[in-house]
Amino acid sequence: MGCAEKVVASVRLDRVCKVYEGGHVAVDDASFEVADRELMVLVGPSGCGKSTLLRMIAGLESITKGAVSIDGREVNEVAPKDRNIAMVFQSYALFPHLTVAQNIAFGLKVRKVPAAEIERRVLATTRTLELDSMLDRLPRALSGGQRQRVALARALVREPAVFLLDEPLSNLDARLRQSMRIELARLHRQLGATMIYVTHDQVEAMTLGQRIVVFDRGRIQQIDTPLRLYQQPANRFVAGFLGSPAMNFLPGRLADDGANLAVGAQILQLDGAARALARPAGASGRDVVLGVRPEHVHVVLPDTADTAAPVDPRLTATLEAIEPTGSELHLVFRCGPYQLIARVAPRPLPEPGALLQLRLALDHLHFFSSESEGRRIGPVV
Repeated sequence: MGCAEKVVASVRLDRVCKVYEGGHVAVDDASFEVADRELMVLVGPSGCGKSTLLRMIAGLESITKGAVSIDGREVNEVAPKDRNIAMVFQSYALFPHLTVAQNIAFGLKVRKVPAAEIERRVLATTRTLELDSMLDRLPRALSGGQRQRVALARALVREPAVFLLDEPLSNLDARLRQSMRIELARLHRQLGATMIYVTHDQVEAMTLGQRIVVFDRGRIQQIDTPLRLYQQPANRFVAGFLGSPAMNFLPGRLADDGANLAVGAQILQLDGAARALARPAGASGRDVVLGVRPEHVHVVLPDTADTAAPVDPRLTATLEAIEPTGSELHLVFRCGPYQLIARVAPRPLPEPGALLQLRLALDHLHFFSSESEGRRIGPVV
């Protein structure tokens, strides 16, 4: 069952829209292409339209406007069974009275595939997913992870051109989800298949996707690799959605020359590089939103040598809470009306209520417009 035996295909969406009766727009003008053998992840909050989009690719939802093409062929009017796709849902949907082998083979029998070919594919697939010792078991004798592997095997055995996975790990506990993420990534490498994976879990998106489509309220916000999405988010939604803890946001006003940012009663001094981000976009002298990730907020502790350059932006804030997570601490600060979180290595700290200085890493500042869409100020290169 190597990739040489499989048919793979690209998937293209051209200005796809879905409008339900009553005028609710579930998907608005979605366009992107998934390359042959690529693992693309659609991520966004619940109800944002990502599963609806996946169902339109599968043919389970009609398309209001636009076109879906698989391997260069428009499939808007093609029945789901004729699209050469396989879909794995959040629910395992296994037949409780059939064995593992019978569940996996069921779709092939319905399609009247010869018995010898069914046996070959089932054995090859169950070896790949390490299910070959469980072929005679019923679903009730399997763990949640094993049942999900059977559901995956049922899709894999069909050897489709495209795999569509709709939140397949949502029913698993945290430990199993991690192991299944590793398993899915390994399977993708081994099979060389084209996969589109839907999730609301940013960790799944960042660890699985070769590229990620970030969705919100039916619209695509940004498409890029995980690292570039994290480092250069196109707007405040992407910046705040990806990353845990989320990016800190501080509304403020840039000086006319871009030399500093007024945040409440405090002034953050900015160097030439930070000023250069704002000037081409005409943000100097305007209200903006400063974004900084928790790992780029450094705490200056009392009685500790501070060797940082004096130009680094600094805020004075009150430590409100300390949240230990094992390998790191999340420190919650209050700076006027705003809350900030710093992520630091475990260390002795003052008690909550202490007034401390926070140093923001100049090379990792983000600026966004103060308008509702919160677009990024400066280039996304």
